[in-house]
Amino acid sequence: MSRDQASWFTLLPAAAVAFAPAALHATVYLTADAARQAMFPGASFVSHDLAFSPEQRKTIAKASGVGSFDKVQSVWEARSGNARLGWFIIDRVLGKHEMITYAVALSADGVVRRVEVLEYRETYGGEIRNPAWRQQFVGKRFGSSVQLGKDIKNISGATLSSRHVTDGVRRLLVTYQLLLRNA
Repeated sequence: MSRDQASWFTLLPAAAVAFAPAALHATVYLTADAARQAMFPGASFVSHDLAFSPEQRKTIAKASGVGSFDKVQSVWEARSGNARLGWFIIDRVLGKHEMITYAVALSADGVVRRVEVLEYRETYGGEIRNPAWRQQFVGKRFGSSVQLGKDIKNISGATLSSRHVTDGVRRLLVTYQLLLRNA
């Protein structure tokens, strides 16, 4: 192999790394277990995977204004003895290019207690982890206005992440109302 050929083979792997997608990693801020315990300290949890029927998906999409979401929703009932403390829901939404995994804690009567970002994969927009921004969701329930730019402040430079998490929380409130409220 000539010296020129050896240089070419050396450059190819370096070029592949340079042009690889930027978001090859996720920053994990909280595991699901850590988030459950932070949002419902001392509670026990019962897992329920909600597999939406096509009709349920249509109803949720129409009521929330959000048409794109997973076909199965991971939900845990938080309990203390025989009492239901609320619901812990893990959801995913698209940021700009990558998925954002977040969790929402709802009280037993469907009021948002807390929102946590579990994994963030985007290069930009991580400001949605700001506690003051997430605090805007606390107290919201089905029927509350949950609109970016009205009730939830937009974050400049994180507009798509802000919008999609806001849409996701609104969709989860509809899901609670339709499927969990009387469970």
